[in-house]
Amino acid sequence: MSTIDTDLKYTKNHEWLRLEDDIGATCGISDYAQEMLASLVVVELPDVGADVKQGEAIAAVESAKAMFDILSPVTGVIIAVNRELEDDPELINSDPYGEGWIFKIDVKRMGELDDLLDAEEYQSFIDDGD
Repeated sequence: MSTIDTDLKYTKNHEWLRLEDDIGATCGISDYAQEMLASLVVVELPDVGADVKQGEAIAAVESAKAMFDILSPVTGVIIAVNRELEDDPELINSDPYGEGWIFKIDVKRMGELDDLLDAEEYQSFIDDGD
């Protein structure tokens, strides 16, 4: 059974976003997504400093099962990436909401947060067969 962190916002593409006081927001993929992909072997990170738009493909993860595009949950500027994932992509599998974060973003359009799902809505989305 997948864990859904109740403090996060989610997309229908299975990304999560955690607002941070000092750095904007931290993003990654949900526990559900990493379970579906299974053991990750490659993570393609976005470029720090890149301007991104909500819904734009900006990164990717790959497992033996599939390649999965990571879409930006909001519009903003990439301010950090998790370089540890380059050597250890399975951090996403072992700790998707912690050490397995993928990038940090300076959110430019706070109103876009309203487009994201809360934990209950995300659980319903998964239960309905996404």
